[in-house]
Amino acid sequence: MIELRYGANPHQKTKPITFASGKEPLRLLNGAPSYINLLDALTAWQLVKELREATGLPSAASYKHVSPAGAAVAKEIDEAFKESQFLKTTDFSPLASAYVRARGGDRMCSFGDAAAVSDVVDVSLANFLKTEVCDLIIAPGYEPEALEILKQKKKGNFLIFEIDADFDPDAFETRELFGIQLSQERNSKVITRADLTDIVSRNADMPESIYQTLLVAAITLKYTQSNSIALAYDGQIVGLGAGQQSRIHCTRLACDKAEKWFLQRHPKVRELQFQDKMPKVAKTNLIDQYLLWDSLSSREEAMMLNGFKERPEPISKEEKAQWINTFAGITLASDAFIPFRDNIDRASRTNVQYIVETGGSLRADDVIQATDEYGMVHIHTGIRSFLH
Repeated sequence: MIELRYGANPHQKTKPITFASGKEPLRLLNGAPSYINLLDALTAWQLVKELREATGLPSAASYKHVSPAGAAVAKEIDEAFKESQFLKTTDFSPLASAYVRARGGDRMCSFGDAAAVSDVVDVSLANFLKTEVCDLIIAPGYEPEALEILKQKKKGNFLIFEIDADFDPDAFETRELFGIQLSQERNSKVITRADLTDIVSRNADMPESIYQTLLVAAITLKYTQSNSIALAYDGQIVGLGAGQQSRIHCTRLACDKAEKWFLQRHPKVRELQFQDKMPKVAKTNLIDQYLLWDSLSSREEAMMLNGFKERPEPISKEEKAQWINTFAGITLASDAFIPFRDNIDRASRTNVQYIVETGGSLRADDVIQATDEYGMVHIHTGIRSFLH
């Protein structure tokens, strides 16, 4: 039996969690969770499990408020990523690299996250996690030494969940809202490469490597609060716009985040000289300010400059655009059809080259025409992935 500390807010009381199937696939190995901790952990687990099945690679997600801050599959960490994320090494196990990349997709939103990984947690991942501000982890298992490392985190209060990787819940799920029960079939539609074959644009040039990134983007949206748009690059999410009432606002948010991610790798950013003993979170905030330099007030600019050893050279708008245009393979996914071409126009400014969406909007021809104007590859899946 797992007791909860409190509900969505501390003043809301809870009851122990129950298992609808009669099976007990989830175990609490350490800590005392809240209601939202369970929502994050269980939603994140479904994402990494499906990513693992779709790509065959160890997968990870960083969750906050029931939407991913980042998600990624395992790949080597390059030097630019290491420097841009203030990492001390690139020597990570495949599983650890997946989480490092997922967390690095949006390091500000990942602060205090819920971590989910598809494979047994090893010492490499545990050693990285013990240095990060993270609230919990959910995984199918733990190496004994890794588990002991994690149990020491947060003065012994770090939340550790173990889930049965083979557990398959009932076909229908039920929730109660305002005293009324709603039931529906779980969204068990598995998104695979076979769903990425309907290319509707004139440009049909799809490199093999792009399919993996498209799958990461499309599957991530299945476990993101709608409306949602994801930008992905090299097998990881680099920008996510979640829970907005208008799709163009999702697109703007996702593109803005992605641009920040690409600019974190810019030579001028990697060469910034910070004041001594500045913590990583302060450097992160300072870089965010630096990248907005041309729109800061004089007071904000003065405060920002206090964090550097010497006055840095700004990155001009032209330099930013040129830098982002050096990246090949940027993809955009939508959890439902794209209703207007304004989403494509905005995506073009972030050098998006591949689009995957449900298709079928009233203005689908206008949207496809826009992707043709920009030379993008445009795919319809016929699958809507709303989550509420």
